[in-house]
Formats: sequence, C-alpha cells, structure tokens
Amino acid sequence: MEWRDVARFKQVLSEAECKEILSAARRGVLSLTGDGGYPYGVPLNHFWCEEDGRLYFHSGQRGHKVDSIRADGRACYTVMDGGVKDADGWWDIVHSVIVFGRIEFIEDRERVYDIARRLSLQFTDDEDYIAGEIEKSGPATLMFALVPEHMTGKFITEK
Repeated sequence: MEWRDVARFKQVLSEAECKEILSAARRGVLSLTGDGGYPYGVPLNHFWCEEDGRLYFHSGQRGHKVDSIRADGRACYTVMDGGVKDADGWWDIVHSVIVFGRIEFIEDRERVYDIARRLSLQFTDDEDYIAGEIEKSGPATLMFALVPEHMTGKFITEK
C-alpha cells in the first residue's frame, strides 16, 4: 500500500507531536468498514501505549463494531485536540492525528486487565474503583489494539 502524504505539507506534525497528541487525547473516532460496505465511525476512548506504539480500546463482546472488525480488520482512528486560541486573533489552532492500521484482539487476560487499568487511569486515579470495575467487568471485556501502519498529523488554523 502506498500511503498519501498530507496535502498541506506546511501544516504537517512530526511523529513525536502526533504521539504527544495521542497520549493527551482521551477520545477519538474509530472508522471501520461496516454493514453493506458503508463507513462506520464509532467514538471511543483509547490508551496510547508508548512502549509498543499501539492504540488500545475496550469493548463489549458483541455489536456492530466487533462484527465490522472481525469482517475486515483494517481501520483508522482520528483524534483532535481541543485547540488553542491564537494569541493575535479570534481563531483556534487545532491539531489532529489519523492512525491507519490493522486491529488485533488481545487474548491474554492479564494484558487485558493491565491495559484496562492504564486506560482507566486517564480518567480517575481511584485505584480501588478501577480494581472493582475490572473485577466486575473484566471477564466480559474485549480488548483490541490498532497496530499502526501509517500515521499523519497536521494543524489547522480556523480562520
């Protein structure tokens, strides 16, 4: 596969900047090929694992998303930061990242629980709450990773 370059090359973000945005962002949209070949975009929260360079997601065991992944594991995930106000104007400068890759399911239950804990720590530092949720919901949790094949990022000045 030959990947496209960002058309507005002067607005391209470095790989390091893309990873910073993935680490800081809590949510994005996972895009899959859905029923009948229609695009299917689903908002999700994620965990960017710097150690292995993968994006992790949790899910229930069934549904449109899971069926779509099982039918075609290719996906892209898009995140945007909240933007920052330009110091000299009324407009925002927004950064976005798109990660293209393939989904793989995580079968190792200890890994599932570890990633679930790390993902949860992005929202709360209440370890007791997290442990209770993992104990209650962990056995039914499906965990999957987007293994990046290509990543692009850019900034947009909204004026």
